[in-house]
Amino acid sequence: MNAWLIPLLCLLAGSAHAADNCEALRSGIEARIRAGGIANPLVTVVDTGQSAPGQVVGSCAMGSKKIVYVQGDAPPRSSAPILTECRDGSMPVDGRCPR
Repeated sequence: MNAWLIPLLCLLAGSAHAADNCEALRSGIEARIRAGGIANPLVTVVDTGQSAPGQVVGSCAMGSKKIVYVQGDAPPRSSAPILTECRDGSMPVDGRCPR
């Protein structure tokens, strides 16, 4: 057997294991989020240098990939002002009641 073949096989086995590790971590994080009450969480694995929307919740493949969570079931945030009814009967638009 050639001397260069053994390190090459080890390198290939290591990268395959890293990909499996990323998927195992991603599915574990997704399961925890589901257990927390989110029905359809979006958890993806992307390269560390790649820009992705959402919150980074982990890393894998020896730091070369990051696990990103985007909350899919959250209601969209509105930029409309919040109307609040205070104890004194006033209704401020900024959500602050007088003391």
